[in-house]
Amino acid sequence: MADETTTEGTRDRLLAAAERLFLEKGADRVSVRAINAAAGLNPGAVHYHFGAKEGLIAALLEQDLRPYWEDRLEDLAGRSRRGAETGEPFPIGELVAAIVEPFEELTSTEKGRMLCTLLARSVLPSWRLPSASAWFGSAPFEVMLGRALPELSAREVAERWRLAFTLLLEVYGRPQAPASARAGTYPETATVIAFVTAGLTAPPPPDRR
Repeated sequence: MADETTTEGTRDRLLAAAERLFLEKGADRVSVRAINAAAGLNPGAVHYHFGAKEGLIAALLEQDLRPYWEDRLEDLAGRSRRGAETGEPFPIGELVAAIVEPFEELTSTEKGRMLCTLLARSVLPSWRLPSASAWFGSAPFEVMLGRALPELSAREVAERWRLAFTLLLEVYGRPQAPASARAGTYPETATVIAFVTAGLTAPPPPDRR
């Protein structure tokens, strides 16, 4: 138990140090060596506990972002499962709102904007984020969309979800200078929700019916 407690404490120190440095300098300008030094740990601490800087970033994102989405998405996943059994329509607009609205809250603070930028930086190049949470992958969303839109092929569902989330990451995850990072910099949340919902629920192309 002591070893587990020590490990968790060390991980927490590294995550706190990384978050502080990322806010001050930007993630791309912060080295693993700097994170270890800021946490008061030996030069191999990040690699030992997270494997690499990318693993630390994934852990930081999961720790700080999961609370914004998890409960809302778990509730919608349950409704999706029940709807598949009872035939009750699944509200795609509510799913989109559950994804978009936390971005509005996050981008109202410097820390939240930093996290959104980190998320986009981590996900967009390879479209995956190493994480223990299913909500950091596309599968749960594709399942819900597939149940709600049975007229679409699995490929069409996957492509629409990727397009939708890429748009959100581009809108909310682009780097911002602190002086320009104001609410007016981002589109109205209701507009984003309506736009993404319309794209997800559009009729399938003729050759994919």
